[in-house]
Amino acid sequence: MKRTALAFLALCAALPAAAAYDIRGISLGATEKDVVRALPSAHCKALEWESKAASRRCDDSRVPVGGVEVKVTFYLRKDAVEAFDLRFDTKDLDRFVAFLKTRYGAPQAEGKDDIGPRDKGGKAARQVYKARWEHGGERAVLVAQLEKSRASLLVSRGDFDEEIYRIR
Repeated sequence: MKRTALAFLALCAALPAAAAYDIRGISLGATEKDVVRALPSAHCKALEWESKAASRRCDDSRVPVGGVEVKVTFYLRKDAVEAFDLRFDTKDLDRFVAFLKTRYGAPQAEGKDDIGPRDKGGKAARQVYKARWEHGGERAVLVAQLEKSRASLLVSRGDFDEEIYRIR
């Protein structure tokens, strides 16, 4: 019995831990000062529209994450990061997804969907890759239209994705 428990603990220690959803050490809940400290070239300003989800945003481009260059926007409310959006080239999708799996583990949902009518050769008009990680009230959702040049990963908590562009 004792050996079994020790073997189980050793196995758990070898598995990748579910890391906090973060970019370059900036996780949900971080302050604007934390963002600027980690990314000195980030430009922060008030949102151009009114939203319950956020009041400020900080943008930076050319940030290396997992060997992929991304553009990032942090959304803040009451001086706390509520969400961040990473945009990257679709050609880097496989490498970026592999990195995310090492950081966050296997996604709870992952797959490709065909969208639109098929052509004469049977090929769908569009193909979309989606992956979703969730832990507690936080989530990371990656979406890539495979025929487009840009893909994105939105990391958020609460109902951010529903509220950010809601017209008031």
